[in-house]
Amino acid sequence: MTLRLLILGTGGMAANHAAAFARIPGVELVAGVDTRAEPLAAFAARHGLGRTFSRLADALDWGRFDAVANVTPDAAHHATTLPLLAAGKHVLCEKPLATSAADAAEMAQAAARAGTVAMVNLTYRNVPALQQAAQLVAEGALGPIRHFEASYLQSWLTQPAWGDWRTEPQWLWRLSTAHGSKGVLGDVGIHILDFATFAAGEAPTEVSARLATFDKAPGGRIGDYPLDANDSATLQLRLEGGALGVVHASRFATGHLNDLRLRLYGTEGGLDIRFENAESALSACLGPARTGARWETIPCPPVPTVYDRFIAAIRGEGPTDPDFARGAQLQRWLDRAEDSAASGSRLLPA
Repeated sequence: MTLRLLILGTGGMAANHAAAFARIPGVELVAGVDTRAEPLAAFAARHGLGRTFSRLADALDWGRFDAVANVTPDAAHHATTLPLLAAGKHVLCEKPLATSAADAAEMAQAAARAGTVAMVNLTYRNVPALQQAAQLVAEGALGPIRHFEASYLQSWLTQPAWGDWRTEPQWLWRLSTAHGSKGVLGDVGIHILDFATFAAGEAPTEVSARLATFDKAPGGRIGDYPLDANDSATLQLRLEGGALGVVHASRFATGHLNDLRLRLYGTEGGLDIRFENAESALSACLGPARTGARWETIPCPPVPTVYDRFIAAIRGEGPTDPDFARGAQLQRWLDRAEDSAASGSRLLPA
């Protein structure tokens, strides 16, 4: 049975979605939706979409699609996803699920009522080293976790490898709360929070945070974009099992294009998970190797992408993971981090 997919939003990430879904047998890209006529037309021509719509309501009236990749800006996820769920469509939504815990919770509840497949695109679940580390932790290889360190480092505010953020709106909006950005905390903080807590297999019980926004232009503004979103974030977390750890993210990390790292330490061993320069690696210090502090490379088999897992879940061939409930959980922790940073509180219940 062919699954008909609609692409909602045709910005930068939409091309990744379209290309990934086009490679999956039995998936047909049938339509696109965007309020911007020229980008929509160009996207449709590039990816062979038969229909285009300037309004989601018109696409829903047409209705000849089974599933949707929601690649709209963060602030639009809530308003665009709810009618899709109400119409019984399967949805893969870009992260973050919403820009507030309340909206994310409403989306998770709507997904549960709809009974359709509703997943959030937490890209780094695709990292083999992360999945292998999570399996080792679940098997008890580390014993109880006592400490962890996690980082997500980018450098696009210090170099133009992906484009010039000073002139290109696809970057500028990410620096402006008025345009729906939650800063580095909301953009990549959600990834490293998921990365760390998924591997650890535990949720935070307490969170504290500090956020920093740096001067990047005269008057803190470029055209219509006030540059007030946070650029760097540091968090301290306590997990359910008592472990204490730190999580940090920055767009000023020169020398790192898009790198994640996680170190987990338990009473019986340690793991070092790296995703750097688009390469995944896992090292472990376990068993007798602990005496000499010897780290050994752990093989990590490939894992299916989120796009493959979304289609498999629709076909009843795999779990709905990460689902909207996970997206809402992460958003709640991000909101608590913002509360902590705003109030100066040391630790707040997660």
